[in-house]
Amino acid sequence: MSGFVNYISESFGELKNNVTWPTWAEAQRLTIVVAVFSIIFALAIWGVDTVFSGVIEAYFDWIK
Repeated sequence: MSGFVNYISESFGELKNNVTWPTWAEAQRLTIVVAVFSIIFALAIWGVDTVFSGVIEAYFDWIK
């Protein structure tokens, strides 16, 4: 158990002293960038899925 407590303690020390945290403005900007690309990627996947679904549906209608 002491190993786990030591691990947590060292992890907090690492986060506090050795990590370079972004400024609030940079964090907001990067959050917006991630949100926009996530939406674009989701729309692209939806489009590809819709096209493939239509192709598969047309194929099965054709072989009936």
